[in-house]
Amino acid sequence: MTEYNTPDEEEITRINQLQREVFSKLVHIFDPPLPEGVLERLEKIVSYAGIRKGDIVLDLGTGTGILIPIIQKYAPQKVFACDISEAMLLRLKEQYDYAETLLCDARDLTLPDASIDVVFMNACYPNIVDKKTTFENISRMTKPGGRLVISHPMGKSFVDLLRPGVPFPLDDFPGRLKAIRLLKPFYFNVIWFIDEPKLYIMKAIKR
Repeated sequence: MTEYNTPDEEEITRINQLQREVFSKLVHIFDPPLPEGVLERLEKIVSYAGIRKGDIVLDLGTGTGILIPIIQKYAPQKVFACDISEAMLLRLKEQYDYAETLLCDARDLTLPDASIDVVFMNACYPNIVDKKTTFENISRMTKPGGRLVISHPMGKSFVDLLRPGVPFPLDDFPGRLKAIRLLKPFYFNVIWFIDEPKLYIMKAIKR
């Protein structure tokens, strides 16, 4: 697990609190209209998950729920929306009351073992502090054959634009080979990878 540099618990708590404060102040920037082309790219991201009618879907780092109405088009049985910002989740519930919101760090989710068909990590991978424990937990909750989609509708370079304005570290999105190495210990096989200037999608299947 040398690929993961996990801070100690005190630092994880400190960074999570900073993120909670920052993102709670940015709720308004996620209100429509979205920048040109973003909605189309979000639809493409969701399509790659292969959601089937009756699936259980988990949207990690959901924010105000930008993926939720697109996910709902595929008639899932249940949509869980997880975020560390209560302000974000309150805005989400105003618009999409059919989603079940979960206020916590992804590593602390307690959904049952092998209960999730699809997990989205859209535009939140760089923010996750304890990636090792988070991916362990995602693997625990995901069914064999379940899909994990890590994505960003503005591409990897968008992280570079954010860094100067936030008081916490942001990791880069992994390239194809690094993504394979990162996810292999958690029983995920990378089967699809797109890295374009304005679109990043990594899809993996749980073994």
